Amino acid sequence: MEYPDRRSQDDEGSERTCAVTRAHRTPEEMIRFVLDPAGQVVPDLKRKLPGRGVWVTAEARYIAEAIKKGAFARGFKRPVTILPELADVIDRALEKDILQSLSLSNKAGVVAAGAFQVEKALSEGDTAVLIHALDGGQDGARKLRQILRRNMLEPEKVHSLEILHSEQIGLALGRTSVVHAALRRGAAAEALMTRARRL
Repeated sequence: MEYPDRRSQDDEGSERTCAVTRAHRTPEEMIRFVLDPAGQVVPDLKRKLPGRGVWVTAEARYIAEAIKKGAFARGFKRPVTILPELADVIDRALEKDILQSLSLSNKAGVVAAGAFQVEKALSEGDTAVLIHALDGGQDGARKLRQILRRNMLEPEKVHSLEILHSEQIGLALGRTSVVHAALRRGAAAEALMTRARRL
């Protein structure tokens, strides 16, 4: 027996409307929310959960405004329950999403980890993302940025991320801790940056 597609029409098309600002944005710039069976608002980061979705621009202030002004109840057209720590739940989920993306990139062989390997990757001129741990020293990051400027034709096009701790990066890459990492250009780097922008 075939089951009907339970996704609503708000999953179709290339843009969504923010429930707070009413601005039209791409799904990558927003967070989709759905209701669980108990009527509690939950983030649907992968945009795959069934049912009606309410979209909010991926910024903490808009999430807070959606809660304060009842945008979720209006969007779902019913009373809803909202966890007091919803913003923290979203942050943790987005962070987990980034770490999973980094782990997949590593398995695909497009990640260089550790200062020496990152320097080598930068000298090859094909780096798209440069990652520095939040708890890493600034000297190492500064040295890598200098190498980047020397070796890349368009260094300004290399994204720099400082949103994770060394232990988190290490865990994603199967190591104890990693202070510096680099991703080569390609789909994996683009996917990682899409997730990082939302966080």
